[in-house]
Amino acid sequence: MSYDPNVLRQATQRLEQQRLRRTAEAEQRRQLAYARQPRLAQIDRELRATMTGVVTAALKNGEDPGPALAQLRAKNLDLQLERRDILGSLGMGPNELDDVPACAACGDTGWQGATMCPCLHELCKQEQIRALSSMLDLGGQSFDNFRMDYYSPVHDPAEGTSPRENMTDFVFPMCLNYARNFGQRSTRNLFLYGAPGLGKTYLSACIARVVSERGFSVVYDTAGNIFSRFEAQKFNHDPDARSETRRYLNCDLLIMDDLGCELTTQFTQSALYELINTRLMSDKHTVISSNLTMDDIGRRYSPQIASRLAGEYHPLHFFGEDIRRQRARNMD
Repeated sequence: MSYDPNVLRQATQRLEQQRLRRTAEAEQRRQLAYARQPRLAQIDRELRATMTGVVTAALKNGEDPGPALAQLRAKNLDLQLERRDILGSLGMGPNELDDVPACAACGDTGWQGATMCPCLHELCKQEQIRALSSMLDLGGQSFDNFRMDYYSPVHDPAEGTSPRENMTDFVFPMCLNYARNFGQRSTRNLFLYGAPGLGKTYLSACIARVVSERGFSVVYDTAGNIFSRFEAQKFNHDPDARSETRRYLNCDLLIMDDLGCELTTQFTQSALYELINTRLMSDKHTVISSNLTMDDIGRRYSPQIASRLAGEYHPLHFFGEDIRRQRARNMD
């Protein structure tokens, strides 16, 4: 998995800020302790002196550095014991003045060799949730808070089931399992379709939240914004747009909302095909929500795009009464 560069940069900056804060706090503790017991400052200065000078002097004089090193070790041990006793008299532990890394595994660098350390990984997850929350209400939108009572239990002859049965037996469990088992199941892509106001964006946000919390890179955006960035990259040679399009193509999960609400042109058709095809070829996962049916997709874009969606995306049909209208009625 690979995080968006902006997410990684923000997480790395937070890690460095935390390290600098701890270093400043340790220095403040040292200065307060030194003010109370000046002998501590003298001991620490002596302990910081390295053995290099002793060894170099011995070698320069043609002497065996062994005795000098042994003498220095003995002196340092005496200083450490004296230091411990002074700290104890101040009610402090032996390491309380030391600048100790919060993460022993990476020393607060965020990396163990070429592998991202779990401490940085956790910060990346937090930053990604924050980025998603700027576009989605992740604070209130979760699978646990999803309400089935907005979907009628009355049988719909045209659909062969009721909106509630469709949601409880098919759509909701499919979205939940997709998120919880992301990257482990054969279902790579979802196509959520139906009239506006039926919960497509809400369940997309739920999927984004769970997948992101599991440590995968997730990018959410509307189809209109996505196509505008592709256009800016191609015609304006915008470096920021180039970075954005890389995000769309390379993230572990792309959630494209409101496909069909944008102004459809020959360019948007080309960009949509490039996006779908590139992510399929790279084995990347995608969730698309739209007010259009698969037949509408074929007429509005192209039969090739409709064919790719029909063959590689699992369709989930949303139907029922507009939830926004129900809420408006309840407020009256």
